[in-house]
Amino acid sequence: MSAASTPSADALLPPPPPGFKQLLGHPRPLWMLFMTEFWERFAFYGMRWALTLYIVAQFFGGDASGQAYASRTYGAFLALVYATALFGGFVADRMIGYQRSILLGAVLMAAGFGCIMLPSQSIFVAGLSLVIVGNGLFKPNISTMVGKLYAQDDSRRDRGFTIFYMGINAGALVAPLLTGWLASVLSDTLMQQNYKAVFAASGIGMLISFLWFWFERPKLEGIGAPPAARNGVSSLLMVTIGALVAVPVVYVLIDKAGAIALAWILAILFIVLAVMLLVEAVRNGKIATHRVVAMLIIFTFNVLFWMFFEQAGSSFNFLAEHIVNRKMFGGWEFPVGWFQSVNPVAIVCLAPLVAVAWGVLNRKGMEPSIPRKFGLGLLGNAVAFLALMYALKNLVNAEGLIPFWPLVLVYVLQTLGELCLSPIGLSMVTKLAPIRVVGLAMGGWFLSTAIGNNLSGIFAGRVSGETGITVASALSGFTLSFWLLLAAGVILFAAAPLINKLMHGVK
Repeated sequence: MSAASTPSADALLPPPPPGFKQLLGHPRPLWMLFMTEFWERFAFYGMRWALTLYIVAQFFGGDASGQAYASRTYGAFLALVYATALFGGFVADRMIGYQRSILLGAVLMAAGFGCIMLPSQSIFVAGLSLVIVGNGLFKPNISTMVGKLYAQDDSRRDRGFTIFYMGINAGALVAPLLTGWLASVLSDTLMQQNYKAVFAASGIGMLISFLWFWFERPKLEGIGAPPAARNGVSSLLMVTIGALVAVPVVYVLIDKAGAIALAWILAILFIVLAVMLLVEAVRNGKIATHRVVAMLIIFTFNVLFWMFFEQAGSSFNFLAEHIVNRKMFGGWEFPVGWFQSVNPVAIVCLAPLVAVAWGVLNRKGMEPSIPRKFGLGLLGNAVAFLALMYALKNLVNAEGLIPFWPLVLVYVLQTLGELCLSPIGLSMVTKLAPIRVVGLAMGGWFLSTAIGNNLSGIFAGRVSGETGITVASALSGFTLSFWLLLAAGVILFAAAPLINKLMHGVK
């Protein structure tokens, strides 16, 4: 390629955003997207905490032998939630725009939450499939629009994504508490047994998310609108039909293919995605190609982080139910589902501090680079498992239970790691991806998360085994987790200078 045909770094920049009015130092639409995501995450996390417990209770009669199946199903569900983001990003980029993708995804998710209320295994899996397809249209595209609110060189971008991430986790914080409380007061059954109330509340949250975005989207001033050539009804109808066709495909992947087969499918998808991004990057020249290579390297480390972070809804859930002493004052027992609110509580408390810390370090010229922030995330996750290893080795009582506080500490330590990695990853994609395929690249970010989530289910199934989780199986599995995360964090720190060089000035 000649020098004349090779775009400069400046030519790779997207057009500047509209001159938005500012609120608390950020574009006003950020706060609208914050609330839209809050309600969508309320819906998602309102039912997420209950999935493995519900599967064991409803379809295995409460027998511990169902834990491995429930963990694998949970991992496959989360994997497909994120994997379908790959297609959702492509659809938004090329066909119906980000706004329409979000609205269509919200409708499908609300329908899915309605289906999973019914105590039939086939309808339950169909409901999960609707949630998966809808989330694939919703999740990557609202994150992409956050990036479009800022100019490429705007130093507030990472902090804006951290604020947006607080919206995600504020919804995740409220959801388990409120849905658990509703389940306990709307009937005479125990909280973990009344799942209909849990799933109904999630469906209502999704409808609120849809309505919030529908009425507030004019504030975006055209950001995320459909491409000019695709602004008609026909494109939207085509995508809607495609989404409905995808639902039975997803059903088969959950119910028939299994977690191992899904792992191979996701790996092939990741390779295809990498090739598509590299082809587009090569068209834009050497700088774009190097940036995509750097992004794909970080995607690989992202897989390992989420493989162990997402033990929260599977092996950690069963650990809390069977191996943690949850007895509190007055004989009251801390509900298993409420552990799922520890992570978002920590994020809401710690995210502002992390955002301020990045800002202070930036002004002093000491802010860590993107790969080093990811390395910190992996190390934070590793330290969390080290705390759990200590508890399982030294704090088991005569009844075979560990105290309440180590599991809480694990969630807090994982949160610190997450804050160094996840919001930074969203921001990274909007800065490194070629302009024409930002949505596709965001789908790739979620695909790497999907691979990690599916592996998390497989790993949790191994921890539980055929008879359910034990102190010995938990200690063995979580020790392996610690060493793998520690090694990955060290390797990423060592490789940071090379990755920074590939980024060509992106920070």
